Amino acid sequence: MSSNLTDITNYLLELDALKLINRRTYLDGGLRVENSAEHSWHLAMACWTIARSLKLDVSEEKLLKLALIHDLGEIDAGDTFLYDTRRGDAHNAEREGVKRLEAHNGNAVTELSTLWEEQETGTSPETKLLKVVDRLLPFLHNINSEGKTWRESDVKRSQVAGAHAFIATDFPEIHAWLTQQLSLAVQKGWLIDA
Repeated sequence: MSSNLTDITNYLLELDALKLINRRTYLDGGLRVENSAEHSWHLAMACWTIARSLKLDVSEEKLLKLALIHDLGEIDAGDTFLYDTRRGDAHNAEREGVKRLEAHNGNAVTELSTLWEEQETGTSPETKLLKVVDRLLPFLHNINSEGKTWRESDVKRSQVAGAHAFIATDFPEIHAWLTQQLSLAVQKGWLIDA
């Protein structure tokens, strides 16, 4: 049993490495950037809250599992900024990282890759909500920090609008709010109007 516990605790330390992956999103109005573990926790809580608030017909258990594993691949691959031109290939490195974690002797979650793949490519109600909230949270932090990440990276309104356009189809209320905030960000000079 002790060797099994050693494998398990080694695996837990592997997962803990997600705390070392910094994102570009500023917290608390711009005091510091968040790490991927903080984002994963916030994503899970936000998905759960929005699902209940909007009375969505989703499996909360599945939703929370998808949110918790969403960024695990970043342990090996790092975080890729939403507006980075290399973003298209990021999922390949993340996928390999998840496979490595799934194969770890201390891992008991045999469906880790399956869940990760679903959150990456799936179209279930849970996956759709996850993708929306994953875009909503950094946007919200940008509004709260007066566009600090956007300003530092010369992000344009068209980039933000394009990255969030898909939300209009399944979550028009959220998309309308984002659009309103986007106009405010341009008006305040937090986002380049192009």
